[in-house]
Amino acid sequence: MGPLAGAAFALRLAALTPASIDQQHIPTLLLNDPRIPDRTTARLYGGADPLPAMLRGVRMLNDAGARLIAVPCNTAHLWYEQLAAASECEVLHIIESVAQDLRRQGIARGRIGLMGTAATLSLGLYQQTLEKHGYTCIVPTEEEIDTLCMASIRAVKGNAVDEAFEPAAECVRRLGMRGADAVVLGCTELPLAVPHALRKSLGIALTDSIDALALAAISHYQAHTADADEALVAADETVAA
Repeated sequence: MGPLAGAAFALRLAALTPASIDQQHIPTLLLNDPRIPDRTTARLYGGADPLPAMLRGVRMLNDAGARLIAVPCNTAHLWYEQLAAASECEVLHIIESVAQDLRRQGIARGRIGLMGTAATLSLGLYQQTLEKHGYTCIVPTEEEIDTLCMASIRAVKGNAVDEAFEPAAECVRRLGMRGADAVVLGCTELPLAVPHALRKSLGIALTDSIDALALAAISHYQAHTADADEALVAADETVAA
């Protein structure tokens, strides 16, 4: 959901995995379905409901044997409870993953600037979770959401990635001027708009929702692989005895 965002998630999952050979990487299925109706249009403007298509995607991944699902679309998490309830395996929560990434960066408290779609920001998706973790949220104005955040997101979705940086960077700068200690790139198009090579130039800590979700998936896989290996060793020892 966001074709480039889905592809970028798969790429970052591989890039961030600590592996030296192919066989140490995570077995991955990518369901990249651009036919799913737009989430912001559905929530704010009465557009087509994306939930049936998202539920079909969950069933397809379950049927294919998935043991963990990551949804690299922030706005889709407005339907998180329905998706998680319908899945036979765990579904990661992208905003919880971002909160984990803030702590990983040493930002355990403070003021967090938010960037994302109009639906994500106006419906409080990030605010509810981050405030629960003790952060204070700084949100762009409605005009900034449209002319900076959404302009950048639309550029990425329209394959005009080079045009996406400046509006996104301007939003980061403004949030920093309002006292943000860090800024969340809270739409999975925004990390593509603000590439890693240009982030230091903005002079503020950033948390990237694609990378945060990928790191959460890697951590989950490593923990559960270790558990499975221990269970296999225990079973072998029982048989040997």
